[in-house]
Amino acid sequence: MSDKMKVLVVGGGGREHALAWRLAQSPRAEVVFCAPGNAGTAGETSLPIENVDLPASDTERLVAFARDNAIGLTVVGPEAPLVAGLVDALQDAGLRAFGPSKAAAELEGSKVFCKELLRHGDIPTGEFHVFRAAEEAILFLNERESQPLVVKADGLAAGKGVVVCDDREQAVEAVQRIAGAKEFGAAGDRLLIEERLHGEEASILAITDGRSIVTLPAAQDHKPAYDGDRGPNTGGMGAYCPTPLVDDALMRRIEEEILVPTVHHMKRKRRPFCGVLYAGLMLTKGGPKVLEYNVRLGDPECQPVLMRLKSDLLTLLECAADGRLDEAPPLTWDPRPAVCVVMASEGYPGPYEKGFTITGLDKAADTPNTKVFHAGTASINGDIVNVGGRVLGVTALGDTVPAAKLAAYTAVKAIRWRGAWCRKDIADKAIRVR
Repeated sequence: MSDKMKVLVVGGGGREHALAWRLAQSPRAEVVFCAPGNAGTAGETSLPIENVDLPASDTERLVAFARDNAIGLTVVGPEAPLVAGLVDALQDAGLRAFGPSKAAAELEGSKVFCKELLRHGDIPTGEFHVFRAAEEAILFLNERESQPLVVKADGLAAGKGVVVCDDREQAVEAVQRIAGAKEFGAAGDRLLIEERLHGEEASILAITDGRSIVTLPAAQDHKPAYDGDRGPNTGGMGAYCPTPLVDDALMRRIEEEILVPTVHHMKRKRRPFCGVLYAGLMLTKGGPKVLEYNVRLGDPECQPVLMRLKSDLLTLLECAADGRLDEAPPLTWDPRPAVCVVMASEGYPGPYEKGFTITGLDKAADTPNTKVFHAGTASINGDIVNVGGRVLGVTALGDTVPAAKLAAYTAVKAIRWRGAWCRKDIADKAIRVR
């Protein structure tokens, strides 16, 4: 496995910047292409990273690019191209790709499929009911006493198709938004109403080739928009790794009761899973329960996790793609925790303005043990501007969680654009636990 290779990272968000940055540090990476990438990947002048003007949704041109440029490994970052079958198309063309097939990606592409698999596999999760129309869901709610519930769109909704409700009134409103007004489009053709689980959330990311599993250190995301976990759900406003909520004993339990049965059950359904299995868990008094599965690295969890990884990521993903994950060397980690703070555009997760010049990136980069990962950025006429809702993932290492938090927010304070904002309490949960 000493041969140099060309790598293609598909996607243009913070996760893909972090993936390209870490993959390009492999001694085996000749060049890492990012399709389409962002202003951050374009600015990695000290690493062999190049942007390619190809959208992540253009399967045909991505396959042609990988074939014409002798790409040794394609790493698909976002969920949408995975659910659309990009990995299948690459493999059909005789190309190596890391990520699940279209059939396996339904684990994230359909929350109904996911919950039914969990039920059939006897994997711990909350009670749920499935509906195809707003009217029948509202009838169901009106026939029950008012209670805290979660209403979810079945399909992909960029992390925003989940509404946590305190009572019946909020649940009816969520049903009308998702299945009535179709706020998330076809994702709301079916919806789930679930019992609301209580506890702390944790993100467990695992690499699997369908037989072996390599679990990464547990992280904790912050989904609600505002401090104190208030406000609407977003794609994630920050994360830290590792989380003290998951000790070695709990991680073993999660592997035995959740991850291994899921991989086994996917194989039994003839949808063998290769790629990143990301379990969003609620750590309840009765033990860990699955809220949902994602089929790719979490964003922003990916940033602090890869900030701590010292092993060769390219070799790890290549072994998984080849079905020989058991041959991958054991992973080594920086013992220091990492904290990632997401800086967002004003108005996010709702409508937001874009095109504002971002300043202070050089000053932020000078903060020790800190890396600014770009998400929703572009370079226009020599200026870096915001073009997305989540714009930057400012990530820092520290000897303690408070030290990592201080470094991240020190870098955040150096960065400016009109309307920029962030949560101020990322990783405070870890500080409280300690």
